[in-house]
Amino acid sequence: MAKEKQIGKITHYFGKIGVGVVELTKKLKVGDTIHVTGGSRDFTQEVKSMQVEHENVEKAKKREAVGLKLDEAAKDGDKVFLIV
Repeated sequence: MAKEKQIGKITHYFGKIGVGVVELTKKLKVGDTIHVTGGSRDFTQEVKSMQVEHENVEKAKKREAVGLKLDEAAKDGDKVFLIV
C-alpha cells in the first residue's frame, strides 16, 4: 500500500476553472500523485500542470502557493497529501 504525507492545504478554490491554490509545506512536481481530502471530498490525481505567480512550473518548493488544475471540486481547508 502506498504511503502518504501531507504536503499542504487548499487555500482557495476557483470553481469555474477547476483550479485550487495549494499552500505547500513540502515540495511538489509535475507527475506526482496527490490525494485531496476534506468533508465529503476524497480523490486522487496526477499533477499534470501547476503554476506559481501565473507562470507554468515543473516543480515548486515548500512555502510556495501553487495553482493546480483539479479533477474534482475542492474547498478551502482541504488537505493535500503526496502519495509516495
